[in-house]
Amino acid sequence: MNIRDFKERLFTEGTKAGFTDMEIFVSNSSNFRLQVFNKEVDNYSLSQIRGISFRGIYNGKMGYAYTEIADDESITFLIENAKANAEITGSTDDIPIYEGSPSYPEVIAYNEDLNNISVEEKMQFTFDLEAEALKLDPRVKTVNYCIYSDGEGEIYIANTKGLEQSFRSNMAYCYVSVVVQEGDSIKTGGRLAVGNNWSKFNAAALAKEAVEEGLSLLDAESIESGKYPIVLRYDVAADILGTFCVVFSAESVQKGLSLLEGKLEEKIAADIVTLLDDPLLENGIASQPFDAEGVASKTKAVISDGVLKTFLHNLKTAKKDGVESTGNAYKGIKSPIGISPTNFYIQAGDKSYQQLLEEMGEGLIIISVQGLHSGANPVSGDFSLGAYGYYVKDGRIQRPVDQITIAGNFFDLLKNVVAIGSDLEFDSSGVGSPSLLIKELAVAGK
Repeated sequence: MNIRDFKERLFTEGTKAGFTDMEIFVSNSSNFRLQVFNKEVDNYSLSQIRGISFRGIYNGKMGYAYTEIADDESITFLIENAKANAEITGSTDDIPIYEGSPSYPEVIAYNEDLNNISVEEKMQFTFDLEAEALKLDPRVKTVNYCIYSDGEGEIYIANTKGLEQSFRSNMAYCYVSVVVQEGDSIKTGGRLAVGNNWSKFNAAALAKEAVEEGLSLLDAESIESGKYPIVLRYDVAADILGTFCVVFSAESVQKGLSLLEGKLEEKIAADIVTLLDDPLLENGIASQPFDAEGVASKTKAVISDGVLKTFLHNLKTAKKDGVESTGNAYKGIKSPIGISPTNFYIQAGDKSYQQLLEEMGEGLIIISVQGLHSGANPVSGDFSLGAYGYYVKDGRIQRPVDQITIAGNFFDLLKNVVAIGSDLEFDSSGVGSPSLLIKELAVAGK
C-alpha cells in the first residue's frame, strides 16, 4: 500500500478508536555490504528494511507501536497496540505532537552518482583495496579487514496537525586494516573513508595510508609513566568526543546525569574551542532538514569560544526548560523520542598536523585508544584508556609507543586544548574533530 494512503487510513481508524493527535514516522533503507579476504568474498549482504512507527494520544497518554508492513492488518495492529501501550505504560508528561515549522531548510545529503555505482564496480574496488595493500611491502602479512558498505534511506513523517515532510540521503564507507610483521614485532594499521562522493574513494591511497601506519608502529615500546603533552589525532579526538557527547543532551542534564547542569553561558573549554552541531552540513553523514518530531533543523554552536551556549533539545526537554527545541529529537522505529546530535564536531583550526607537533615540542601522539565503553564514564567525565602512538621530541616523531594507558577527565581536557589542527574528519556516525594538542594527560607506561 502507498505510504500516504496508509497514513490516511491509519489516522481515520485511529480517530474512530479514540485517539486525538497522531503521528506516523516511516524509515525506508537499503544497505549493501561486502567484505573480502584473501582474494575471495568473505561476506556479502544486501538488505532492504522498512519500519513504520505510530504514536498517538489516547485518554491523555502517549502510546507507541510499530510494524514493518503497510497493509490493512497493520493498521489494526498499530491502533490496538498503541492503545494498550498508552493504557499500561503511557506517560502523563506533556509529550507534544508538533504542528510543523514555518519553513524547512534545503539540505544536500543525497548523491545520485553513488546510487548509480554498480555492484561490479564496488566489488572491484574492494578487491583492489586488498590487492594494493598486499603488494606495497613484503612485511604486509595479511589484510585482516577489507570492507566496503553503502546505503541510502528515506524518512517520512506526518501527523494529524498538518505536518508532512520527507527526506532522502545516502552514504558509503570503506575500511582497510593490515597486519605487518618484522622479526617478532607484529602490528596493525588501518584507514577509514566515509562520504557519498564515489570519486574520493581511492583504493591505492587508502591502502598506502594503512600500510604506512602499520609499518610505522613496528618495534614499538612503552614509555616512562608521567604527565605528557598530548596530540590526539583527529580520529581519537572524535572517538572521545563521541563517547562523551551525551553530556550535552538536555535529557541527561535534566536527569542529573551531566556535570554541565547549570553551566549555560559559563566557560567550560579553552577559548579556541567551538563545538558545533550542524545538521545542514552539505553531504554530511548525519545531515537532515528536520528531526524525528518534525522540527526544522538548524546549525547551532553548543560551545562558542569556550562558552557553553546550549544543550541539545527535543520538544519535551525544551518545554521543561522554557526554550525552543534545537531540532535534535531522535527515534528508532521501535523506541520513543530521545535526543541525538547530528554532525557534531569541533571546529577546525588553522594549524597543520606538523605545526601541532612543533608547538608540542616533546610529548606523545595518540593514534588509537581502546576501552572507550568500559574505561570512560560520561557522568563523571573520567577516562582511562589503553593507547598507542608515537613519542615526539623537538617536534619530530622519534619512535612508536605502545602498552600505555592515558587517563584524564573530559571536562578538564576541553579546558586544556592548547591548539587545534586543520585536519577535520568525521567518523561513520557523524562525530568529527581535527587533531588536538592537549596541555597534558597522565600516562601510565613502564
